[in-house]
Amino acid sequence: MKLEVQRFKAEFFKALAHPLRIRILEILAEGDKSVNEIQTLAGSEGSAVSQQLQVLRAKNIVSGTKDGNKVIYTLKDPMLIELLAVAKQIFNNHLVDTITILDKFKEDDEVSLTLKN
Repeated sequence: MKLEVQRFKAEFFKALAHPLRIRILEILAEGDKSVNEIQTLAGSEGSAVSQQLQVLRAKNIVSGTKDGNKVIYTLKDPMLIELLAVAKQIFNNHLVDTITILDKFKEDDEVSLTLKN
């Protein structure tokens, strides 16, 4: 059972491993959208958006419902919104760590320059 959960997680994260797919999920986190709306908000061409939506649908991450002649997409699980927020926080934490290291290098360089003069 544990291996099945690990495989699910690996496949799930593999499905998220594309910048446009992440952008699509961020857009859908704001509410259900049609392909044209997603395309406009993502600033990407329709074929690329459709291709990435197909991957997300195949992995059961988003669903599409026919509405007349268009398909409206929605997140299958609202927990994805939290996942994206956590990923952003992890990114911010990495930035803080990097800035701290850069500040330390800057301090060391300033001390070296002071000692030379």
